[in-house]
Amino acid sequence: MWKKGAFASIALVAGIGLFASQAFALQQWHFVVKNKTSSRITKLQVSTDKSDWGDFDIGKGINPGEKATLVWDESTDDQPCKQWIRAKFKDGTYSEASRQDFCKDLDDPIEFSDDDSDD
Repeated sequence: MWKKGAFASIALVAGIGLFASQAFALQQWHFVVKNKTSSRITKLQVSTDKSDWGDFDIGKGINPGEKATLVWDESTDDQPCKQWIRAKFKDGTYSEASRQDFCKDLDDPIEFSDDDSDD
């Protein structure tokens, strides 16, 4: 998520408040998740090393068939783009962790399907 800081600096130099705030909002680091399973996703976790996992606040979860857009907290801006992600389901099982590049294809959904679970 290194690029965000550089972009924000360029936008601020422009000195046009409205333009800068719109440009900054467009560069908000996010990703999309699609739940293609038959179970509600109750937790999403990310990790740089598959050892220490951080949780995303997904409220009551992501129901089967739903898509959700999640936004990275600004405190993660200095973390690497490539990280591991996994989902926890209502029945307590986890998906297999998959490595994603969160700086690319921000709107291309990360899909979790029934055959991804890791009992």
